[in-house]
Amino acid sequence: MNTTFVMVKCELGKVYDVAADIADRVDPPPATYSISGEYDLMLVFHLDSEIDVGRFITSEVQTIPGIRDTYSIVGFKAFSG
Repeated sequence: MNTTFVMVKCELGKVYDVAADIADRVDPPPATYSISGEYDLMLVFHLDSEIDVGRFITSEVQTIPGIRDTYSIVGFKAFSG
């Protein structure tokens, strides 16, 4: 299991629409948080080890209408539950 964090920058006024589309269209659906700062949403994915993370993000996440940019971080080890 791989944990991947994806920060999403949305078009102005589209944060709630993008979050709803992510919940409806992305499988498995991530934990989705609105955040402040340079990015608008933080997505937390727990993906099977066989999944190509780069291909998954570019084909499943970046194709959602209203997304302008993403920044991905792959987690290595969790130190707490």
